[in-house]
Amino acid sequence: MATSVRATQDGTPPPAAPPSPPAPRGRRRRPGPGGWRSTLYRWDVKAIPYVFIAPFFLTFAAFGLFPLIYTGWLSLNRVELGGTPEWKGLENYTDLATSEFFWNALLNTFTIGVISTVPQLLMALGLAHLLNYKLRGRGFFRVAILAPYATSIAAATLVFAQLFNADYGMINSLLDWFGIDPVDWKNSKWPAQIAISVIVTWRWTGYNALIYLAAMQAVPQDLYEAASLDGASRWRQFISVTIPSIRPTIFFTIIVSTIGATQLFGEPMLFGGSVGISGGSGHQFQTLSLLMYEKGWITGSLGSASAIAWVMLALLLLVGGVQALVSRRNRKKQGD
Repeated sequence: MATSVRATQDGTPPPAAPPSPPAPRGRRRRPGPGGWRSTLYRWDVKAIPYVFIAPFFLTFAAFGLFPLIYTGWLSLNRVELGGTPEWKGLENYTDLATSEFFWNALLNTFTIGVISTVPQLLMALGLAHLLNYKLRGRGFFRVAILAPYATSIAAATLVFAQLFNADYGMINSLLDWFGIDPVDWKNSKWPAQIAISVIVTWRWTGYNALIYLAAMQAVPQDLYEAASLDGASRWRQFISVTIPSIRPTIFFTIIVSTIGATQLFGEPMLFGGSVGISGGSGHQFQTLSLLMYEKGWITGSLGSASAIAWVMLALLLLVGGVQALVSRRNRKKQGD
């Protein structure tokens, strides 16, 4: 107080208080406790994240969860197209268990899946291994192998249907050039399934090759250098270094390809033409998806079609469970 008086008497003003530092930009001051501002702040912090993710869950509930639950309810009823549901319990499932058409479609789905998946993944692995090395035009080849995946299913299947035509198709012309009798690709069981598998393999090989290529490029080069110093050839490096390093990716593609084979629909339907829905004249290539469509929209039995849909869901869940068990076992082995 005395200092302030002397400063005033001398005629000099007292020293000004230092200015307060400016508030940092981009940060809001948290309001004090109490009041509507504090309530709004708490709602902002806690509720806004849920608002951001709400559109996804609302869309999933409307177009994913509700149809799933409704289909499950229809599978327990006898429902004709345009009629009222009549409760039947598990009768639709017991009818499937005794239906030869269901077991035929299930077997066809399995055989077409095996014939298309195994060569597809093997060729994709080989292509990825070749593209992993420094080649001229490597970028062009990477784009080119993805072109079949970008092609319309309808366009590709119609082209292959002409190639496999029994009367004037190019495939039979090549077989005749080698002295082999023409093959009825549509009306015979195994030729029809092989032709459909060729379409699936042609379309998905490049896609899986790029997945394998991305996994191979993540393998440390030190492993290849150590293998080269030990005198390992490229084939031995591929077997002993590349395959073990990308094993999780290989298993992933097996699971995804199996799921795709279970849902196979477009290729056999378009390949069969007028009898595509029934899987040929003798149901020789009718899959579960085709049988479900036939039951629901051709014969009008929505209850049976819903039961088939839930059986397919159970198969996919079984495949997913196997994947989870194998992945857990691999993690335990790596941890040990």
